[in-house]
Amino acid sequence: MFAAPPRITADVFARIPDELGIRGRASYWASVQFGGAETPTFLEGPSFDREGNLWVVDIPWGRLLRITPTGEVSVGCEYDGEPNGLKFHKDGRAFICDHKNGIMAFDPRTGVIEPFLERASLERFKATNDLVFTRNGDMYFTDQGQTSLADPSGRLYRLRADSGRLECLLDNVPSPNGLVLNKAENVLFLAVTRANAIWKITLLDNGDVAKVGTYIQMSGGNGPDGLAIDEDDNLAVCHVGFGAVWLFSSRGEPMLRIDAPEGHMTTNCAYGGPDNKTLYITESKTGTVLSAPMPVAGRTMYSHQD
Repeated sequence: MFAAPPRITADVFARIPDELGIRGRASYWASVQFGGAETPTFLEGPSFDREGNLWVVDIPWGRLLRITPTGEVSVGCEYDGEPNGLKFHKDGRAFICDHKNGIMAFDPRTGVIEPFLERASLERFKATNDLVFTRNGDMYFTDQGQTSLADPSGRLYRLRADSGRLECLLDNVPSPNGLVLNKAENVLFLAVTRANAIWKITLLDNGDVAKVGTYIQMSGGNGPDGLAIDEDDNLAVCHVGFGAVWLFSSRGEPMLRIDAPEGHMTTNCAYGGPDNKTLYITESKTGTVLSAPMPVAGRTMYSHQD
């Protein structure tokens, strides 16, 4: 439908050192996902803290890894969980979508991690995946589990900051994954991995869902995973299994293709760097974080103001 966009290849910003890779231990998550193959790390959830450190999660081993602006890697937290999505809140804490535990909260100042939201009423989540905050602190998050076109029962939730009320906005999604809001916060873009599509969810002034439609239909790979959005509402889409990130304009036109120099598991991305015009990308299987210059500065999905 569109001509192929220009292509660039990302650089390797950081690589998880061999000594931090975990071998010779069992991980139930890795045994299901990769048939028991050795998985020293599996990275997702990039997000920057107030000091400019990039944090990523290591799903099979319940670790949060901190990467300094110069690319030095250390373990910031290790716990009994399967962390997937991570975003920093305006209060300085990181909130984590965890496959096993629901929503966790981590304070990097104290190193304490604790459950924040374990259930929807009395019902356990399928397996929470990713999250995003609005300017007023509302949290949108996805509950993906193993949903697919054969079981389109994944959910999109919103947790109200003012009342603590949890609302299920959609319950018919075949694999809800990454999500971002446009600048006006009246549209939420949702990666629907196993439908290989990006959905556009229009929100009313009161936050109710007005209508839902397919915004971008993709093909190949395993489908879209993490999303990031810039100041012009251009959408970066990590195409897991394809080894690339696509940049689409605010009208849904392909603008740029960013290829990974190695590996096909381009799972998540976040804007950062001194001018917020660099896209940082997790290539999960190789344990690398990639970087690529972008034409427009990215949007920070939270505020540093207390």
